[in-house]
Amino acid sequence: MIPRVEASRASQTGVWAGIAGITMMFTALTSAFVVRQGSGMDWIHFRVPALLYVNTLVLLVSSGTLELARPRVSRAAALGDAMAQGAAIWVAVTLALGLLFVCGQVLAWRNLVAQGLLLASGPSTAFFYVFTVVHALHVLGGIAGLLYLWRRLGQAPAFLAQPVYGAATLYWHFMAVLWLYLLLLLTVRL
Repeated sequence: MIPRVEASRASQTGVWAGIAGITMMFTALTSAFVVRQGSGMDWIHFRVPALLYVNTLVLLVSSGTLELARPRVSRAAALGDAMAQGAAIWVAVTLALGLLFVCGQVLAWRNLVAQGLLLASGPSTAFFYVFTVVHALHVLGGIAGLLYLWRRLGQAPAFLAQPVYGAATLYWHFMAVLWLYLLLLLTVRL
């Protein structure tokens, strides 16, 4: 069996490597976005759907609910409780909010389609869809990680779930910060 400290370091290192890759990808997309905006006359300026601001609030609240699980995971691990039920409840709420965020993104895309702003409408709409869809796919990956954590909290001794919790929380908070960056970029540049 891998000692707790090593499991925690391994999971954290894996998430940091993933965050580095995701950051590089969005940095490259941002660079292409800025260069393309300045290089052509076919750039269409449009307002981002107002629903994105509601989605932002949902994602930020989900980070908060995930933090509410932290003391419960730590307490259960320290006391040797077999299951961390209180933590599992907050992780389930976070999962629901994550799914609500993705559903909100789908509704925002449908709103743009109803306005005639499609992926192929121009470079600005294409970048909007690429940024938001790629982010939503990464959020879905985070939801899969949270689902795994939720199952671990209900089935395994809490100390085994603690490294998973740390890694999942790091990734989820990164998704929230990345979304804030993307929303600011899209709001200012579109």
